[in-house]
Amino acid sequence: MKNLDNGLSAWKMKSNHNNMIELQSNSNTLKKVDVEIAFYGSSAFKITTPNGLSIMIDPWRNHPARGWDWYFNDFPLTKVDIGVSTHAHYDHDALHRLDANVILDRLIGKYEFSDVNIYGIADKHSTDGCCSLYDYKKVMREIHGVNIEPPNNPRSWDNCIIVIETAGIRIVHWGDNRSDPPEEVWEKIGEIDIALLPIDDSEHVMGFSGIDNIINRLQPKIIIPHHYYIWDVVQRQSTLLNVNKWIESRENVNVLNSASISYNKGNISRLDKQIHFFGDNVMFDKKAWRENG
Repeated sequence: MKNLDNGLSAWKMKSNHNNMIELQSNSNTLKKVDVEIAFYGSSAFKITTPNGLSIMIDPWRNHPARGWDWYFNDFPLTKVDIGVSTHAHYDHDALHRLDANVILDRLIGKYEFSDVNIYGIADKHSTDGCCSLYDYKKVMREIHGVNIEPPNNPRSWDNCIIVIETAGIRIVHWGDNRSDPPEEVWEKIGEIDIALLPIDDSEHVMGFSGIDNIINRLQPKIIIPHHYYIWDVVQRQSTLLNVNKWIESRENVNVLNSASISYNKGNISRLDKQIHFFGDNVMFDKKAWRENG
């Protein structure tokens, strides 16, 4: 009985899935028309559908070895309906920090419930570090004895691109996927309205040219950056930078003054590659989180 705190923590929760039972019985009754996207820092987003179904993608934590913390604390315990992780890296896989009814860890295939379809498309984590501050392929190879290059990379260097479809809007969460996947992956992604892309000025996940390649291929109506440095959430030893340089080089930038924004098919239909930037805004009390965990 020494490892009671290991693994998922659903057994300790006092909540239940009664709301899922209600949605299961009344899946065709829409409560509103808007889709809300809320930012939780790093690569974590909560997407809430018109029926009120909440989906958290890529909650984060510090590395369990605690030798190189990225965050001032682990992800705040958050209640959602569905938790999703794109890949098995600590800055994306803290599903145990969610009080969730459903867990979709590295989904490959389709999940359908109420007013949402969630698709997982299997591909590979970006390994092109030509533009980043340090050669992490060399670090993994020389220090850890691991070759992260596909196709024979270890599990944590796989990635599942997540596409969420609700209310006629298609949202892609890129995770840390490579920017040049095979043609069959692009075909499975299909048309995209909102692209959540990992962008920071250190070009940690991929270079700006890779970001341009994704944008030019998907032609999204809205681009939302993530995976960047936030001074009171992410520690400097992460080596991440903010995204100001990239933002300043772009047109059609909307700097948001809150941590959430709502969309519907009508209000985004005429947009073309508009950037919506959350900046340092996150959907939790940062001061209380830093002080109390």
